[in-house]
Amino acid sequence: MDKKTTSRDGTSLAYEVTGQGPTVILVSGAMSTGGTMAPLAQRLADRCTAVVYDRRGRGASGDTKPYAVEREVEDLAALIDAVGGDAGLFGVSSGGALVLEAAASGLAVGRVAVYEVPYADHLAGGAEQEAAYKERLNQALAEDRRGDAVELFLRLTGLGEQMIQGARQSPMWAGMEAVAPSLAYDDAVMGDGLVPRERLAEVSVPVLAVVGGASPAWMRAASREIAETVPRGTHRVLEGQTHMVEPEVLAPVLAEFFAGGAAA
Repeated sequence: MDKKTTSRDGTSLAYEVTGQGPTVILVSGAMSTGGTMAPLAQRLADRCTAVVYDRRGRGASGDTKPYAVEREVEDLAALIDAVGGDAGLFGVSSGGALVLEAAASGLAVGRVAVYEVPYADHLAGGAEQEAAYKERLNQALAEDRRGDAVELFLRLTGLGEQMIQGARQSPMWAGMEAVAPSLAYDDAVMGDGLVPRERLAEVSVPVLAVVGGASPAWMRAASREIAETVPRGTHRVLEGQTHMVEPEVLAPVLAEFFAGGAAA
């Protein structure tokens, strides 16, 4: 990250800018940094000015306590100011929940797009699962058991035990443990884990909710509900894609939307 700006509470934020056209800030999800979004930024660069950044508590950005979701919304406000005062937002997974909250809070953004925000269906026990995860995660982090916190998150995503133990032995594990405290931040962003219907009704800008056609049915349902709940929502399915969406498939859809197309 070659640029820095400062959020309202004094937290240093590291970011990079690439490309030309409408400005879009790319917001990563859990267990990731701005570098995770770099391949998508490169795919957008011919049609958009793509901004990637390390969310607070990750990578080259700082982390001022105590945490609150409002501080991450202020981080986005600082980034928008730093890149010229006019930007759209794209968030993936829990990063999508953050950009929806930012828009609902009245942050001045032109358009918002999200990919697979993992809101769970209350009929399928999503709220109970989220509550149990929250309790165990907070306990692990309070005891500085970062590896256990990472394991909890990986189980929540549906990863099998054999793959989790394999991940523990991989070179990536140290980096995952380094950002483990930020799992509590993403958990706070997700609220009770259900689609926040009343909050989404306050989003006044165009919203594009995108989902992979090969993703689980509950994920597809959540995406459609987002689009149907916001006042100006559009829904798009990318056939054959999963939660690990391919940048070359997603980028053209986002570029069209942020250039002014595909909006309600």
